[in-house]
Order: sequence, then structure tokens, then C-alpha cells
Amino acid sequence: MIKKGFSHIGIFFLSILSLLPLPVLYFFARLLYYPLYYIIGYRKAVVRGNLVKSFPEKNREEIINIEKTFYKYLADLIFEIVKMGSISKKELRKRVKFHNLEAIETYFKKGESVLACTGHYCNWELSMLALGDAASATEYVIYKPINNEVFENWFNKIRTRFGNVFVAMRQTLRAIIATKDTPTMFCFASDQTPVKHETQYVLEFLNQRTAVLLGLEKIALQTNRPIFYFEVKRVKRGYYEVEVMPLCLNPKETQGHEITDLLFEFLEKTIKHEPAFWLWSHRRWKYS
Repeated sequence: MIKKGFSHIGIFFLSILSLLPLPVLYFFARLLYYPLYYIIGYRKAVVRGNLVKSFPEKNREEIINIEKTFYKYLADLIFEIVKMGSISKKELRKRVKFHNLEAIETYFKKGESVLACTGHYCNWELSMLALGDAASATEYVIYKPINNEVFENWFNKIRTRFGNVFVAMRQTLRAIIATKDTPTMFCFASDQTPVKHETQYVLEFLNQRTAVLLGLEKIALQTNRPIFYFEVKRVKRGYYEVEVMPLCLNPKETQGHEITDLLFEFLEKTIKHEPAFWLWSHRRWKYS
């Protein structure tokens, strides 16, 4: 009961905070960066370890530069997500631009559905919110529920403001069956770590053996829906461009794990281009 009370208080203050313009929120973000990095050192050992293992060719100075840029961006990301609670469609359209979205719309016009995938890179949350407004068909985002029910309900309310539907990971197949007669886009952020005892496939990703989820590939093979990769790029502070790229248009013609391999090839290329904007604080490599 006490925990729920504190959660409601926290949500109240975040809702008030979201009403402030982004330039003001960025001022708070820069203030947050210093304790986040220098005093608290939030998951600093995890971030440093991930970077060192992922980029063995980089020296200490290069790693620290990426690390500092990541923490500055993490502070920005926190306040950009807070702003999602009140951001208008007009401002959202100005801040997130899509390229080649018509490739997906072609399928919708024929009454067909597609699958989309991305990673936890740049502001994936803001991009998914903008996609709900930009795409003509309903977008179903597959997500992993958090433990705090109060915060999850509040967060999902924000995420679904412009037509998105959020589906818990274990309910994916049920949602696909329920919408099989309607053009839809199911979106997967596939760079999460599977439960250890459920791991079915391991690949090479960022110079490390990496256990990966196979949900996207399994759904693609069952439905033969074309898959598109969403590459998010940060143009400048608070502004993003999303390139819609075909990953696999005929899943049933692929060989075993080819789709998953392709996804992580695309994601690795994205990360290596500008490393600081991936979620390095995530404990991605919990086990070998």
C-alpha cells in the first residue's frame, strides 16, 4: 500500500514535469548527468564492461569518451520520455521524421500485415509513439512488463496516446491470432536477454557470444509477414530520423536463424556507427 502511494506521488510529479518545454527539461537533464555519472555512478561498471568487451580495438580514452556521451544522452532520454506524457502531435511530427514508411504502407493498402524490429537505440520510445501517429494501420508493440504495476499502467498510458497497442511478450501469439484479419504492424525490440533456461540460440554480437530471443523469427515463419528494420538516428538534441529498411520480405524462404542473424547484423552496424546511443546500462551479457 505504501509502495503504491509513493508510486502515485512520483507519477503526479512526473506528469507536472512533462508540461515543461523540452529546452527546460534539457537543462534539468544536464544537471542530472553530473550526479548520474560522477557521484552515483549508475551502473558504471556495467557500462564500462560492456563497452570494453564490445570494442576491444578502442583505447581507454575512446571508451571513456563514449561512456560520457552515453550518460549525457541517458539523462536526455529520461526527460524526453517524461515529455511523452504531454507532447503534442504537431511537436512529435517535427521531432521524429520517417523515411521510406511508404514501403510498409504498400502492404497496408493491400490489406496485409507486416512485422517491424529495432533495438534499444536512440529514443526508441519516442519513435514508437510517433509511429503510432504516422502509420495508417494499428501498431502493436511487444514489451516486457515491469514489476511496478502502478508505473506500468501510467507508462503504457503514455505510450499508447496516439493509437499504439502494447502487448506483453507472452501474449504475442494470442494478439496476432486475434488481429489476423486486419492489417497490423507488430513491433519487436529484439536485443533483450532471454531467460537463461529458455535460451535456444546464441550468436556473435559486438565481439561477444550473445543469447538472443527468437520471437520475431518464429512469428515471421508462422505468418510469412515481411519484416522491416527501423534504424533510428539522432540528428541533434531532441530530433530523430527513422529509416525504414526491408530486412526480410519472404521469411519462409530463409534458412534456420537467418532472420535473427540479419537483425543483429543490422543492429550491430547501427551501434558501431554511433556507439553512445545504445542502452549500455542494460545487463545484456548476464551469462555466457
